[in-house]
Amino acid sequence: MPNRLANETSPYLLQHADNPVDWWPWSPEAFAEARERGVPILLSVGYSSCHWCHVLAIESFEDELTAAYMNEHFVNIKVDREERPDIDAVYMEAVQAATGQGGWPMTVFLTGDAEPFYFGTYFPPEPRHGMPSFMQVLEGVRTAWVGRPEEVAEVAQRIVRDLAGRQLDYGKAGVPGSEELAGALLGLTREYDATRGGFGGAPKFPPSMVLEFLLRHHARTGSEGALQMAADTCEAMARGGIYDQLGGGFARYSVDREWVVPHFEKMLYDNALLCRVYAHLWRATGSDLARRVALETADFMVRELRTEQGGFASALDADSEEPLSGRHVEGAYYAWTPAQLAEVLGERDGELAQAYFGVTEEGTFEHGKSVLQLPQDGPALDAGQLAGIKERLLAARAERPAPGRDDKVVAAWNGLAIAALAECGAYFERPDLVERATEAADLLVRVHMDGSARLARTSRDGRVGPNAGVLEDYGDVAEGFLTLASVTGEGVWLEFAGFLVDLVMARFTAEDGSLYDTAHDAEQLIRRPQDPTDTAAPSGWTAAAGALLSYAAHTGSEPHRTAAERALGVVHALGPRAPRFIGHGLSVAEALVDGPREVAVVGHPDDPARAALHRTALLGTAPGAVVAVGLPRLADGSGGEFPLLAERTLVRDLPTAYVCRHFVCARPTTELVELADQLGALRP
Repeated sequence: MPNRLANETSPYLLQHADNPVDWWPWSPEAFAEARERGVPILLSVGYSSCHWCHVLAIESFEDELTAAYMNEHFVNIKVDREERPDIDAVYMEAVQAATGQGGWPMTVFLTGDAEPFYFGTYFPPEPRHGMPSFMQVLEGVRTAWVGRPEEVAEVAQRIVRDLAGRQLDYGKAGVPGSEELAGALLGLTREYDATRGGFGGAPKFPPSMVLEFLLRHHARTGSEGALQMAADTCEAMARGGIYDQLGGGFARYSVDREWVVPHFEKMLYDNALLCRVYAHLWRATGSDLARRVALETADFMVRELRTEQGGFASALDADSEEPLSGRHVEGAYYAWTPAQLAEVLGERDGELAQAYFGVTEEGTFEHGKSVLQLPQDGPALDAGQLAGIKERLLAARAERPAPGRDDKVVAAWNGLAIAALAECGAYFERPDLVERATEAADLLVRVHMDGSARLARTSRDGRVGPNAGVLEDYGDVAEGFLTLASVTGEGVWLEFAGFLVDLVMARFTAEDGSLYDTAHDAEQLIRRPQDPTDTAAPSGWTAAAGALLSYAAHTGSEPHRTAAERALGVVHALGPRAPRFIGHGLSVAEALVDGPREVAVVGHPDDPARAALHRTALLGTAPGAVVAVGLPRLADGSGGEFPLLAERTLVRDLPTAYVCRHFVCARPTTELVELADQLGALRP
């Protein structure tokens, strides 16, 4: 019989609805039940595409004996970290403080007052590699709870006190400038893997936000070293197994330093961020590889993650069913043997594909299978031959059982996708991608925003979810809307972005200018989460800082610019010391130091010369530049929809571009080459 999770909308929670565990969703009723029964709470946090979450579920949550013990001695709460990042952040901070590491699945034992007293991540069904079994952990916690209640209470209270003492105060740290950004570049240079690209060792994650910083730093300073690190890392990833050589799109991370074997889950946020990075690399260098990867990644998102309602689903699983065994196996959908290539392509083309994609008899993955790559020394194939091989392999792969899809729409990640698709559509003259971005933005307005512009975190099947948006939702959605405004020339998106950044200032900002992840009136947890570090995606803190800065550049609003500068104190404090973990903040700081520049393009909408100036402006590499396009905005308010267009006149009755910093403008121009030079753009 299904448990309480059967009434939830989260795909992750629904995966556990038929467990014999008597799961509760996070709710006041669950905590009341624990207090009434006098038992501890077992909090299990994960997400639908998490491989080890599935493993723990199969080994323990689907085991009748284990479930019976859990039901008798605990109140068991299951949380989707993607729906409730605030809960995840609070308890992950406790896990990391206590154990020095974290990850998912996260297992935390709480008192009835939500105070944590014991932590872990994945526990195996029997002891191994120095880890206790899951049942041993359950029994140990039960013994402590019954036999040493005073000790458990003291531990829980001490942990809560320690967490409460971790208040961040970066609002007074100062505004980052050229010195801090140069220091961050030096720190990244020390950690750079000059042989394989990227930073650090295995596992190796795509450093999307750091790459964006490097591209912006090169654009502002001309640093060839910054550009080289970005370009070489992008090429290494694009050639590696972390990139889907057939269908496009990136896996979450590589388990090795060489980018060969990925952890196969595909996340929307990774692909949105990387799509934009490769588009910006093409914008800076004209690289054919960067152009191809940007477009293939955009097409992957549209083809495999777009929902019927026009939004974008969260993720694809790492695991899928292996046809011969019927087991769910990681990478089963993506890996190949030489024999499988020959079966699909024939002997001759199979051998060509084997050499071209680095498929070996021994295999680069597991059980003699290989993850497709593009080795530097592979054979050269003409475009037609390669297209035919890829088409046949894609068709054959489509016959395999596909990975599951988590089809909930997360506001923040859709904001990132909107920005990436809008820019790719503009850069590469793909209006269909701009249309997909606009449809996703429409969904966020219709479904996720209420009458006061407050955001809901998620939706599914066009129905809004129950959880309030967090700071990253406001920052990333505002960024998506601002990008869409620059690309489409539709001022309504600037207006919607304004609603969101105003709410950031009113509901998420402390007196010192630092930012919280949850609103002032959000559900009170044991600690109000506040994390400025950029990890897999921009933190809410730095995403909001970027949106505030861009909105200020569009409108001339000093309060919004001041709020952005105060929020960027975190970059002043962390940038030189931990640049890998504040990459988006560094990118926003580059825009701040550069201006950011404000570009106004005026002219009749049907004039192709205006369209050419507009595209040239969008192709400018000046960090964080904002672009407004439309008719001149007259003193009576008629005309163009953007404040930047106010009283901008045509020169010689021709479409004209104005490039300004802090609303002090260079000479207006009607010439594409001159505009490109003013913005560091690719010349038309």
